[in-house]
Amino acid sequence: MAAEPDCLLKSVNSSASDPHQSVKIQPGPVKTHEKAVTSKSTDSARYQREHPPGESGRVLKPVNSRPSCPELTAPVKPGSGKVQQKTTTSSESARKKWTLEDFDIGRPLGKGKFGNVYLAREKSTKYVVALKVLFKSQLQKAGVEHQLRREIEIQSHLSHPHILRLFQYFQDKTRVYLVLEYAPKGELYKELMKNTRFDERRTATYMYQMTSALKYCHSKKVIHRDIKPENLLLGLTGDLKIADFGWSVHAPSSRRTTLCGTLDYLPPEMIEGKLHDEKVDIWSLGVLCYEFLVGKPPFEAESNADTYRRITKVDLQFPRHVSEPAKNLVSQLLKHDPNQRLSLDKVLEHPWIKENRLPSTS
Repeated sequence: MAAEPDCLLKSVNSSASDPHQSVKIQPGPVKTHEKAVTSKSTDSARYQREHPPGESGRVLKPVNSRPSCPELTAPVKPGSGKVQQKTTTSSESARKKWTLEDFDIGRPLGKGKFGNVYLAREKSTKYVVALKVLFKSQLQKAGVEHQLRREIEIQSHLSHPHILRLFQYFQDKTRVYLVLEYAPKGELYKELMKNTRFDERRTATYMYQMTSALKYCHSKKVIHRDIKPENLLLGLTGDLKIADFGWSVHAPSSRRTTLCGTLDYLPPEMIEGKLHDEKVDIWSLGVLCYEFLVGKPPFEAESNADTYRRITKVDLQFPRHVSEPAKNLVSQLLKHDPNQRLSLDKVLEHPWIKENRLPSTS
């Protein structure tokens, strides 16, 4: 698997064509004899239930089962550096390779710096997905091809109820396409803005789900490094899904010094330029819990310098409406010394979490 993303993006540097001049994906109702993918989440979710994967005899499988680069026939574990190759005929390659023609394209779900995300339906299974379309020229211009390779490498190997699945990926001359799990209830950040803040039951539920997902990531030696509401989505039943792994790293035995992530969520060790490990995610979990409960990050300030100062001093202040048990959890997560932060196992067993969280519906 490690070599597949390189194959996927190898034509970026040689492509001189402008993606905006090529044939555009036209969002809108899908014109087929089947029921169209509509603009309403409820309709899409209902269609998902009515047409489960594999109904027509073809299952939309995870990424390793149908590689975008046809010559790669065996999955590779992250970091192994070894790729098993097999010569395939042109007919086998054509049969295995995904294209845009495999999908009916629906409404836009969102816009990003390097492309757009569309509601889509795989034609043979009728399975509803989110299709992320990225322009190669824009990825090249920003110098983030490696970041996309890493995101694909990591996310395609993760399978957890609170992590958005990457099912497949493929490319054409000007674009890269990621076939992702569809989260009908949209962005958690927008939900937070609409509600101003979440109550303690909802926050505890999200915290349990986030902690479970991070524990799984860390067991796979994956550090996320960019936890924030903007990178979280909500599934059909309202359960949380980690959706963005652009800053993640697969680091089996290393401690890293790279400064990345969002300012309000950066831990002291990253700001101070010290070595960091998976405990940066535990700090960010504490920041996330605070923002859910209060409606803004705990160290927010008028200038970046003031935010840095508040983070390094762990200048933590709670409004009156936050309960003592919730304060206790956040305070144990936001420790300057990474080794003093509450472990993920202990977060799952924290009395406030156990008392307030709702049962998972995933």
